[in-house]
Amino acid sequence: MAIILRLVQRFQHAKKDEFMTLEKQFAELEHRGILPRGERLVPISGRDPGNTVIWQARFKDLGAAEAALKLFEANPEHTELANRQKHFFEGTWVEFYEILEY
Repeated sequence: MAIILRLVQRFQHAKKDEFMTLEKQFAELEHRGILPRGERLVPISGRDPGNTVIWQARFKDLGAAEAALKLFEANPEHTELANRQKHFFEGTWVEFYEILEY
């Protein structure tokens, strides 16, 4: 069963520039093949406020999605960036979605 993994990050609105600068560095790790590549979304209209970034990616199954999370935790470059970015968080959580393929 295919899965969408979503990392939802709500940041301090006043720190948007600093947060996004670090977010671009995470994207660079993806482009270099160090981390799984995902897409980033910023809400225009919806439940989440504009100071939210959603990273999401599709995985073949739940095990592959969980392996990606473990890779994020184990990668020293990701950890260094996360430690710099965490000061700007208002909240962050992980969501898993099953893709219904009818």
